[in-house]
Amino acid sequence: MENQKHNGQTPLVEMKDIQISFGGIKAVDKVSVDLYPGEVVGLLGHNGAGKSTLIKVLSGAYQKDGGEIYINGEKATINNPRDARSYNIETIYQTLALADNLDASSNLFLGRELMTSMGMVDDDSMEAETRKIMNRLNPNFEKFTAPVSALSGGQRQSVAIARAVYFNAKILIMDEPTAALGPHETQMVSDLIEKLKADGIGIFLISHDIHDVMKLCDRASVMKNGQLVGSVNVDDVTDDDLLSMIILGKNPSENKSA
Repeated sequence: MENQKHNGQTPLVEMKDIQISFGGIKAVDKVSVDLYPGEVVGLLGHNGAGKSTLIKVLSGAYQKDGGEIYINGEKATINNPRDARSYNIETIYQTLALADNLDASSNLFLGRELMTSMGMVDDDSMEAETRKIMNRLNPNFEKFTAPVSALSGGQRQSVAIARAVYFNAKILIMDEPTAALGPHETQMVSDLIEKLKADGIGIFLISHDIHDVMKLCDRASVMKNGQLVGSVNVDDVTDDDLLSMIILGKNPSENKSA
């Protein structure tokens, strides 16, 4: 079913044979992954497997040593985070780069404030815009005037996601989005992801939690020792299949006569 959905569709992102070394060690060794509109691809693997390094090449935090990146079928040049943003790539880090002392709308427009005709920061417009997008993404969000330090983990996540979406993210990188969240908050992030998918946004979700990936992702790409073990449709595999890919570096098809 998944493949039919992709038939004839151009991937939002195609990373081909990406290589990056640090001090002679191949952190990412000829890895190819892709992502389609409205899809969530989980990147799984132990710490040091290379999944974060691979994705930092896409976000512009690292420069690749080899390989190519295509965005919407066209070759892309990404040397820094500004380049990545010009391709509508936004990253939501686990540490959520929010200004704790400011409220949701000040965080949403941080560094890109709306101004009045008098050249003053237009707090009313910013709050109105924030309410509009929050209403779409997280209708239960009410703490518009509280500093974000007073918000729960899931609410903070909503603010960070709202900021990315408001400024036109088409490709979203989420780093361990449910780490340290309780069940209710995790569900909130799951609902957010469903809304983003419905808008045709593609999401790379970095995680080491198999249950997260089984619940939130359409496909999973598993890395081990800097190499790609394989990419699978989540519906076609079990938790154990993913576990053996992560630990043994074995593809499920190697265990079954496919």
